[in-house]
Amino acid sequence: MLLAKQILKMPSLTALMLRFFFIALSILLSACATKHNSEYVEQTVDELYNNAYSAVLLGNFKKAAPLFDEVERQYPYSVWANQAQVMSAYALYQSNKYDDAVLALDRFIQLNPGNHNVDYALYLKGLCYYEQIVDVERDQKLTGEALFSFKALVKRFPYSKYALDANFKIDLVCNHLAGQEMSIGRWYMRQGQYLAAINRFQHVVTEFDTTEQLPEALMRMAECYMTLGLVEEAKRTVSVLGYNDPGSRWYEHAYSLVNTD
Repeated sequence: MLLAKQILKMPSLTALMLRFFFIALSILLSACATKHNSEYVEQTVDELYNNAYSAVLLGNFKKAAPLFDEVERQYPYSVWANQAQVMSAYALYQSNKYDDAVLALDRFIQLNPGNHNVDYALYLKGLCYYEQIVDVERDQKLTGEALFSFKALVKRFPYSKYALDANFKIDLVCNHLAGQEMSIGRWYMRQGQYLAAINRFQHVVTEFDTTEQLPEALMRMAECYMTLGLVEEAKRTVSVLGYNDPGSRWYEHAYSLVNTD
């Protein structure tokens, strides 16, 4: 009888296991908190920014980007916050994370339209697209985005130190887009779809008239017109070509097409 009373007073196995579990959990949480507190060191905004910038100087851009983000997160109203946004985008660009860089730059431009770094942000955004340009046979959406960004920079900040290179890249981008139009136009010609080809070549003439593709575009238009029996239109096109580029091989070929007598 005494033994039975002692057994009833003993805690159940489940209760013991639960007690052990909570004690172990308490010890684990305490250890984690101690470890976290020992690793965390509060830094000033100068220290955070300098650490991020040092990573840039060492070429460790993947490390630099989150460090710059931390500057903005911890000190959003400091004088370094806006600069950190731009530098984070630069680090992402250097890491070839172009989509993330563009998102960061768009956010900076929208939140700080009057900031003195907006011209650079537009330039860097254009570079993100520019460096992803593919050959003329493929989709040119990124090429168009690059053109839009560079043109926005030149229009808003014509005297920016980045405007000169932006203008140079605008010429290259336009030539690339014209090259795609020419490639499609030639394909239509090979398929015998001359009206569709003329539309492509005409687009080069009206939208990309400063590119090196212009003389060939005019010559191809003359070819299409002659094939369709539109001799007068062909002659007018050749006259335009002769006025713009009289010494080119494209003019010589076009001239021979409309002067067969």
